[in-house]
Formats: sequence, C-alpha cells, structure tokens
Amino acid sequence: MKLTVLMAGAAMTALALTACSEASNKQAAAPTEKAKEAAGSQTIAAGLGDAKKFADAAKASGLEATLAGPGPYTVLVPTDAAFDKMPAGALDTLMKPEARSDLTAVMTYHILPGTILADDIGKAIDAGKGKAQLPTMGGGTLTATRDGDAIVLADKAGTKARLVGGEEQRSNGVIHRIDAVMMPS
Repeated sequence: MKLTVLMAGAAMTALALTACSEASNKQAAAPTEKAKEAAGSQTIAAGLGDAKKFADAAKASGLEATLAGPGPYTVLVPTDAAFDKMPAGALDTLMKPEARSDLTAVMTYHILPGTILADDIGKAIDAGKGKAQLPTMGGGTLTATRDGDAIVLADKAGTKARLVGGEEQRSNGVIHRIDAVMMPS
C-alpha cells in the first residue's frame, strides 16, 4: 500500500520535471526502436550486474519486483564502493527488517520516474543555467550540476555523487551508476 502511494505521488512528481526537453519526455513515454533494441528484454532488476549491495537492498526493501516491472524508471545505482564509503554499520542497520521503511526511503531516493538519459540531465542543467532539480520516487529532489564534463548530483545534505560509466538502457528504463549513496532528508 505504501509503495502504491509513493508511486502515485511519483507520477505527480514526474509531471513537474519540466526542465527536460519535450522530445526526451516523449522518449520516456514511448522509447524509440533503437532504444528498445539497445535495452533488449533485460529489466533494471535483472541488469544490476555487479551492484550486489544495491541489488540486496532492493530485495530487502521490497523494490525488486518494482524494478522488474514495466516502469519506466531511471535508477541511480551506487557502486558497491559507494556503499563502502557509508559510516561503519550504516548499511547493516538499514538492512535489518525493522529498518525496512528507512531502507525503502533511501532506495526510492535513487529512483526517478520516467526514462531520463544523461543527455536529458545535461540539457536540463543547461536550461536551468547550471542547475536542474530532479524529483525522486521517494518525494525528494536531487540537484544536478556539472563539474567539467561530469554530471554531479547532490542531495539536501550536500552529499555529491558523480555519474560514472555509461548509462545502461533496459526494457523498463535506464540505469546510471553513481559513486556515492544519496540520503533523503
């Protein structure tokens, strides 16, 4: 039930992402044939690959089925090294059954509604004169900026994460790898 409410709120939040171009919004709603071919039939959940800690957290939070569902979603996946930078014991505490709501809040902070490619984020940053606000499925907002050629995301607490590696298109959205774990306020 809580996930349904979050998803309904996220759908409303998706409408607020006006900084992205109209063309990219159309792509999010109906991926091109080229994007469908690149994505294949592998979902975000199946495509997490070596992001074992994120995959384990998705399962523990109950979001694994969502990430295997129709989407579309943009998922900011912290690398395992990013999870290792968290304070000692923080991830272990979040993974406990009694902390499931906190874990879900962290996980949904890493999910954006729709398919948002790195190029879309870059265009939104340019249109916003150096900044773009990206609403998350958890009801928060990330601020996107540039540092040279790199796209940097910041949470409300000031934690910054860079997009690392190329984006990975999947049948139900896109995965961006990031080098830090973002935390909801």
